[in-house]
Amino acid sequence: MPVPVPELGSYNYVPETKENLDWADLTTLDFSLYGTPEGNKELAAQLIKAVREVGFFYVKNFNISQERVNRQFSIGKQFYDLPLEEKLRYVPEGLDNGQFNGYVPAGRRVLDPVSGLRDRVEIYNIPKFNGDFKHEHPEPVKHYLPEIEEFARSLHSEVLDPLHVLLAIALELPEDYFKNLHKYDVKSEDHLRYMKYSKFTPEENAKIGKQWVQGHTDLGSWTLLFRQPVAALQIKNHATGEWKWAKPQDGTLTVNACDALSFLTAGYVRSTIHRVVSPPKDQEHVDRLGLLYFSRPHNDVTLATVKSPVLQRAGYTQNEFEKSGHHVPTMEEWTFAKQKWQRTKNAVRGDPKFETAQILPGFSEKVYA
Repeated sequence: MPVPVPELGSYNYVPETKENLDWADLTTLDFSLYGTPEGNKELAAQLIKAVREVGFFYVKNFNISQERVNRQFSIGKQFYDLPLEEKLRYVPEGLDNGQFNGYVPAGRRVLDPVSGLRDRVEIYNIPKFNGDFKHEHPEPVKHYLPEIEEFARSLHSEVLDPLHVLLAIALELPEDYFKNLHKYDVKSEDHLRYMKYSKFTPEENAKIGKQWVQGHTDLGSWTLLFRQPVAALQIKNHATGEWKWAKPQDGTLTVNACDALSFLTAGYVRSTIHRVVSPPKDQEHVDRLGLLYFSRPHNDVTLATVKSPVLQRAGYTQNEFEKSGHHVPTMEEWTFAKQKWQRTKNAVRGDPKFETAQILPGFSEKVYA
C-alpha cells in the first residue's frame, strides 16, 4: 500500500543570528535590469568584477516566488524526515566511483582522527528531467516530482541563461556562446540538491576546529544557493585571502563560479573557494537544511580555453591542462574524476594523499587554509 505523503504545510525558518559576524561585502545583481542593452552591460560589468575579485554574489528579482522556494525546502525536509533505512534504498550504484544522483549518506569522511568524529552531511541529488536520467525517488519526492521539474527548469531559464548571456557579454563573445554550452535538453550532470548538515555539540565542534566542510571549489559552472538563515558558509576573498561569512539575504540567491568556467577562461573567471563552519552560538543547536542547484556544461564539452578578445588582451590563453601539455578533459571526464575524489570513502582530514590528490594529469587538488 502506498505510503501517504503528508501535506507540505509551511516551512519554518529558524531566526537569523544576532551575532555581529565578519560578513562579506557581496555585489547584488538585480535581474529586473536584465533584457536591455544598457541593463545587460551594467550587469555584465558587475558579474565579471564579482567572479574575479570576490567569488560570490547575490541575484535578486529572478522571477521565482519565495513561496515556490519555501515549498522546495518543505520537500527537502520531508525527505530527511524519512527513516535512514528508507533513504539508504536510494544510494546510487557506483557511489565510490563518482556516481552521485540519489542519496549520499553522512559519515564518509573522518573529520577528527583522534576521536573518530565523522561528517554529518547528507545529500540528495536530483538530475535533469530531459530524458537522459532515471528518476526513481522515495514517495515524498516522487509525489512532488512535476513541481520539482518545473522548479529546476525555471532555475535554468530565469537564472542560469541570463548569467551565461552576461558572462558572454563581459568576455566580448556572442551572447549565446555559454548558453549553447548549457542547453537544458542536452546531457549534462546538472542537479538540484537537498542537503542536510546535522549539528555537532560545542565540544565536538572544538575537536573538528569548527570546520564542517573544509575549503574547496565546486566542479561545474555555477552553484545556486537559496537563502536559509543558519550562518555557516564562509568564502575566501580572491583579492585579500580573508575568510568572510556569507550573510543570508531575503529574496536572493547566492551564486558562485566553479571549476569549469575557470578552465574555459584560463583562470580569468576564478573558481570560488568556500567552506562550511559551525554556526554561531545562537544557532549551534539547530540542523542546517540547504537547497542548491549545480550547473554544468554539456558532458561532451572540451574544457579548453575559449577564444575571447578579453582573455587574449589580458593574457589568459591557456588553462592548467593546456599549459602542461596534458589531455584537455571533457566535462564528463572532469566531473567523474573529481566526483570520485570527493566521494572517497573513509578519507581522513589532514591526509595529504587525499587532500592534494591528482584529479587528472595536469590538475591536483589544493588545501585551502
